[in-house]
Amino acid sequence: MQDQAPKTVESTTGTSLDGVINTVEHPLSDSAYRARSKAVLDRHGVLVLKNFLTAAAVDDVRREGKDNQYLAYYTSGTHTSYLSPVDPAYPAEHPRNRMVTSSKGCITTDQIPADSVLRRLYASDVFKDFLCQVLAEEALYEYADPLSSINLHYAAEGQELGWHYDNSSFAITLLIQQPAAGGEFEYIKNARNAAAGDMAFEYTGKILDGEIPASGIEMNEGTLVLFRGRDSIHRVTPTVGDITRMLVVLAYNNQPDVSLSESARMTFYGRLG
Repeated sequence: MQDQAPKTVESTTGTSLDGVINTVEHPLSDSAYRARSKAVLDRHGVLVLKNFLTAAAVDDVRREGKDNQYLAYYTSGTHTSYLSPVDPAYPAEHPRNRMVTSSKGCITTDQIPADSVLRRLYASDVFKDFLCQVLAEEALYEYADPLSSINLHYAAEGQELGWHYDNSSFAITLLIQQPAAGGEFEYIKNARNAAAGDMAFEYTGKILDGEIPASGIEMNEGTLVLFRGRDSIHRVTPTVGDITRMLVVLAYNNQPDVSLSESARMTFYGRLG
């Protein structure tokens, strides 16, 4: 099966995914494949699709990443695991207010080459239809601002993402370059129940103290991951070695004409557009 050439997939807008995804292993239009993928995500809160991108597509994106890394905006700082400002109702050492460290570089949508396979994948109706069915969304839309739809993240030696809960209901990522060591994605499923108002402070504190074992995700370069991180706390361990970890984030909204807030854009990108 590995020696078969990827099949051509056409979206309704004419955007071809030929040579971009491995449709032998990942037939996105197949109803049974979609149903299996949804069942895995619903059960585990994470869907890992190895070898999703073809080797040629991974090489193309990696080259783009290296060529454009000089454009990256780097951030390093501390935040709470709830990604919210410190709450003065709790002491500084309380799990609600305890600080963790995150650091990375990032290039934004407008810095992704116009002919990049990432743009073809992101805009593909076939890909978006697959995502909608698996994520149980009626429709997915790009961000209205020019920065937030496609981001390429860089994590050099020592850079990491600290433990946190996402504000969004799902995240979509593609691993492009593995580091020599470290850079491991770890999570603890359903650590809290935000919809019910249960912030699980005591349990989160035990996680921050390393008392709760975490699950990991085994990924190779070209792996697509769909992850529900609103209630499942997660982190990426520090990169080890001189090979920079590169990860693409594909961000969509379930409503049109939504922009990332100006404060968030300044924090993550250092500019508004």
